Amino acid sequence: MTIKPRETRPLGRTEIRITPIGLGCWQFSNGKGITGKFWDNLDSPTMTDIVETSLVGGVNWFDTAEAYGWGNSEQALSNALLELGAEPGKIKIATKWWPLFRTSGNIPKTIDNRLKFLQGYPIDLYQVHQPYSFSGVSAQMHRMADLVAAGHIRSIGVSNFSARAMEKAAETLASRGLTLASNQVKYSLLDRRIETNGILEMAKSLGTTIIAYSPLAQGVLTGKFHHNPDLIKTRQGPRKFLSAFKKSGLAESGPVVAHLEKLAEKYGVTPGQVALNWVIHFHGETIVAIPGASKPRQAAENAGVMDFTLTREDLDLLNLVSEKYKVH
Repeated sequence: MTIKPRETRPLGRTEIRITPIGLGCWQFSNGKGITGKFWDNLDSPTMTDIVETSLVGGVNWFDTAEAYGWGNSEQALSNALLELGAEPGKIKIATKWWPLFRTSGNIPKTIDNRLKFLQGYPIDLYQVHQPYSFSGVSAQMHRMADLVAAGHIRSIGVSNFSARAMEKAAETLASRGLTLASNQVKYSLLDRRIETNGILEMAKSLGTTIIAYSPLAQGVLTGKFHHNPDLIKTRQGPRKFLSAFKKSGLAESGPVVAHLEKLAEKYGVTPGQVALNWVIHFHGETIVAIPGASKPRQAAENAGVMDFTLTREDLDLLNLVSEKYKVH
């Protein structure tokens, strides 16, 4: 397997380096867990093909989570990596602890399960999946820091945390000689709230990486639903009921997609690739993205985003077009 060399970025202020595009592995849930029904089930050969295509394209990290099928996604990912002969340590893995209805004491109790499902692949980034638990931010960060001290994980991140919660997390970790590596949040050309609610500003202040999930707005930014609105009816999960996929929602996002299509023709790529390229370049190296893929073709397109860079002029013009869209 020949892997395409790619430039990498630091994960926060850690020594870990990641490509600006990773692979989100929510779709590897196998229909299990609280989020598994969102996607069609994928068979093992398909998941292996997706992982292999990502690796060949130069993607060097994968994001999964406990809640993605209660270990199904983690195990499917590690199964694929083992089958492909990927050497532990050569690729980076991020996973997450699920906090809902739990206390911070659950963090050390469940780390063995994370490691078991990952089958020898180390956890480079361990994230608190949501800001909701029976314990405060400080207690959670201290337990995560204990895992670093024990050698179970390499760095600590959060997901869906506010600017204030990020600051509190960073302060607690600093007392343990650690930094907050990342905050994983929803971000795309159709959802730019982190630019105005303090999260992006706090990330830059702390040197924390923003990991953008849903960077294609669950497929809206590919343009395929604009050209075939009935396509959403064939998709698994609740997306078909969201306002963004209704006729009025597609009409509102239409100008953004039209501009993406114009730039796609200019660069010889797809509209989705342009949208992802904007995400990983508009704010310098602060933001990386984890698009998912349910087909090897999509994984190849994701990796291909790293083959080009939009000009500053095109980045800025797309910014202006996007700013007119209002998130619902």
